[in-house]
Amino acid sequence: MSISQKMQEFIEKASWIRKMFEEGAYLKQKYGTENVFDFSLGNPHLQPPSLFYQALKKEIEKSHSYTPNAGLLETREAIAAYLSQEHGIKFCADEIILTCGAAGALNVILKALLNPGDEVIVLAPFFVEYGFYIDNHGGIMKVVLTKDNFDLDLEAINKALNLKTKAILLNSPNNPTGQVYSEAVLKELAIILKEHKKKTKNIIYLIMDEPYRKIIYDGIKLPSIFKIYPETILATSFSKDLSLAGERIGYLAIHPNCTYKKELIEACILANRILGFVNAPVLMQRIIKHLLNTSVNIEFYKRNRDLLCKGLSDLGFSFILPKGAFYLFPKTPIPDDIAFVKALQTERILAVPGSGFGTPGYFRLAFCVEETVIKKAMPHFEKIANKFGLIS
Repeated sequence: MSISQKMQEFIEKASWIRKMFEEGAYLKQKYGTENVFDFSLGNPHLQPPSLFYQALKKEIEKSHSYTPNAGLLETREAIAAYLSQEHGIKFCADEIILTCGAAGALNVILKALLNPGDEVIVLAPFFVEYGFYIDNHGGIMKVVLTKDNFDLDLEAINKALNLKTKAILLNSPNNPTGQVYSEAVLKELAIILKEHKKKTKNIIYLIMDEPYRKIIYDGIKLPSIFKIYPETILATSFSKDLSLAGERIGYLAIHPNCTYKKELIEACILANRILGFVNAPVLMQRIIKHLLNTSVNIEFYKRNRDLLCKGLSDLGFSFILPKGAFYLFPKTPIPDDIAFVKALQTERILAVPGSGFGTPGYFRLAFCVEETVIKKAMPHFEKIANKFGLIS
């Protein structure tokens, strides 16, 4: 075989995802894109805010040469000042590393932290790529289920800890559920991790994946993990809140009071280089320093959430109202979520089965779409609801 055995196994494991997208492309070609209701990808439909285009004009003619591996100093200083204000903790530029999106940040962090065989706890449902990222760097993904409302199951997390546990990877607001972990729950988790350190002398890092931090609804406040636990590394991006997903710009931030901060900074900077990223895209580095207090209009996503949730609730679908992000994660009316997603395709609705997120029996709908997509899809959801006996 010409490719590695591991990659062959990964391809086979992800084959149903590939087949789903292939079917989606076929449906769009057959019926026209406007007649296919694509809720499959978290690809923001909103354009970046006008301030982005103003910054683009201002920065476009400046140097496009390599930057330091950590990124431009002036941008890291701007982010440090922003984080200091946001979290009430003093950050400096050295604690910030600009990356190729949140995915780049996560791979850099995991490369810096993991020895072969180290375990990283992830909470199901989880972002589909986490297992691949952890495997990239010799780690082992250890899946812990969340509660029925997708909140953290602290007892289950505590039971999963052992001497091989290197980190816990949290995503809040969560993809695919939209759940937001409360300050009280995170404080209890911090107590568990501190007790573990006291007993074993081993530090467990919290890797906080927060690309949806600004996409939050109903007046809910996202707590600062930096105020709660010092052994924290943040990974985030501007893909979602500024609609810059294709520009691949993000950063990681290391807690100023992290025990091995100096070593972590050096390791992450080197990892950013040797993983082949070299540096984050320089034009975006220059632009984002102007946009740190800006986002797209989140009200558009809230309206979409409310429209989709009301429509599906009226049809008998069961789900937890998302507090943030732009995903809905309803239960499937049959145990086989892949079969149900295929049934949705017969009505030209594209969704993602929960199995891909480590939680069979659910399906994910991304509502970062035009409002008309939701409205036009509802009669087709109704047909599915009737077919599977959701409407009495």
